[in-house]
Amino acid sequence: MPDIELVVTDLDGTFWYREGERHEQPHPTTLDAWHALEDRGIPVVVATGRRLGSTRDPLARLGLAPPVVVLNGALAVDLPAGGDRIHRHEYPAGLAATVLAAFRAVGVEPCVYVDHERIDVFHGDRPSTHPEHLASFGRLGAEHDLDAVVAEHAVFMFGVMGHDREPLDELACLLGDTAEVHVAPDQWGGHSCTVGPIGLSKWDGVVAYCEHSRLDPSRVLAIGDGPNDVDLLERAAVAVVPACGHEPALAVADHVVRPTRDGGWAQVLDHV
Repeated sequence: MPDIELVVTDLDGTFWYREGERHEQPHPTTLDAWHALEDRGIPVVVATGRRLGSTRDPLARLGLAPPVVVLNGALAVDLPAGGDRIHRHEYPAGLAATVLAAFRAVGVEPCVYVDHERIDVFHGDRPSTHPEHLASFGRLGAEHDLDAVVAEHAVFMFGVMGHDREPLDELACLLGDTAEVHVAPDQWGGHSCTVGPIGLSKWDGVVAYCEHSRLDPSRVLAIGDGPNDVDLLERAAVAVVPACGHEPALAVADHVVRPTRDGGWAQVLDHV
């Protein structure tokens, strides 16, 4: 096993879990392990499907401000350096409008994730996402004409949460090879769907961070639990998956650790 220079972690279902009304609850040993890695001189990068605000803010409440790869690899941000953009992967001109039309063809009005100085995500007047998901945007979300959004802004991703699966699967078939579509169960008893540019992967943001920080991308340990982590796990030198992970992630694991709520994340220390 190569000497590990970097640990990359997913968040939801991997680093933290839902406990009652709290969606971002890490096990105490997980935080201890994070700090133990820091003491060893091994940085931790977060790689998540979340947007920037919903990644940065709950981490800050835990006293953490790591570099982050958000929106499934569309954007990498060096939080310790004041939020410098390390990597961007946005939709090519015109394709964002095609994806928006595909959502509407299956009766779904998505949220649109953008690079904007004040706003993380725009939505229309009748968004299809779960009301609690919509409320979670707070001041970083805004209602706007989505046709104007895709015409005027750099678009990173489209998404909804808490939705019926059937139209989301229909959307995936409709888009085919023109976009990266991820559909998975979510915390509201429905399904989430994220749609990014083709070729989008968390790994792209990780490689950009390695180049930025002069680290060797062949010495990365990755831990994740979902279908959107598979490419990351396959490309990492060491792939770790909690026992509660989804089958596609478990299928590519080098090591399966305890479930997230039982402190499985802390077992990364056994593999660095």
